[in-house]
Amino acid sequence: MINQPKALKLVKIYSIICDSFEKDLKYTCERLSNNAKQDLTDQEIMTIYLFAVQEEQRFSVTHIHKYACDYLLDWFPKLGSYAGFSNRLNQLSESFRCFSTSLLEDFLPSDCFTDQSLLDSMPIITCSGKRNGKVAKDLTDKGYCSTKSLYYYGVKLHALAFRRLNTIPFPEEIQINPASVNDLTVFKEAWSEKANRKFFGDKIYINEDFFSVLEQEKKSIMMTPVKGIKGQCQQIKNWDKAANDLFSTAVSRVRQPIESLFNWLIVKTDIQKASKVRSSKGLLIHIFGKIAAAFINLAF
Repeated sequence: MINQPKALKLVKIYSIICDSFEKDLKYTCERLSNNAKQDLTDQEIMTIYLFAVQEEQRFSVTHIHKYACDYLLDWFPKLGSYAGFSNRLNQLSESFRCFSTSLLEDFLPSDCFTDQSLLDSMPIITCSGKRNGKVAKDLTDKGYCSTKSLYYYGVKLHALAFRRLNTIPFPEEIQINPASVNDLTVFKEAWSEKANRKFFGDKIYINEDFFSVLEQEKKSIMMTPVKGIKGQCQQIKNWDKAANDLFSTAVSRVRQPIESLFNWLIVKTDIQKASKVRSSKGLLIHIFGKIAAAFINLAF
């Protein structure tokens, strides 16, 4: 059993998910077979997962199922075995992706600066770079995280987030790519068409030729810390040092909150550790299920 405040939250999450299914989620998990109607519905499975992660900090599917068996059987008497729950959950990877996207679109805070965006990425690690990655090979590969000085197998979560004053930014879009994919490449492919926008990124986004064209065509500019010019004489470096340091500090202060966004996600959902994932669908559940669990409170 769970107490009344938690029970009300469980009901609210279930209601939100049912509304989303009526709107569009039902098309992401449609079954055209004689076994299309299950005793435990897709809406109930998503509710169990999101409630256990968001409210109880149960991050692995094993712990989520055990928690449901211990405390939620009065609500979900048809829960069944762990193997069945895990298999049904994996079939909902696209539903979780669409649901997390709709949460970000439907509950955009009013204090967002929609003409200013912060950019960054963080690793989601399936195993150490010292080993050979064998999980979700269609989604993952080997990459390097300079922040952690770490080689790893997994994916990168790339975030484009609206700037907000005195609080963490709000994600506008999230992209998942193999760990080796460069952040600038993701920007060119996914976000270079956005017009009249000020982007704030780190030094990996420095590309004067590309962003000069972007500014001319889309009226969008990229602000990054100043990168030293290789081979430049020390005298010129000294002349420009004060101005460059001030500009770099200002840009870093503006974009620093996106690192706080990632830290908040990690603390809230343990999204960065995906070592217990065993399939591509499981990895997508791990990522988009955790994102949905983190932002489901926006609906309350």
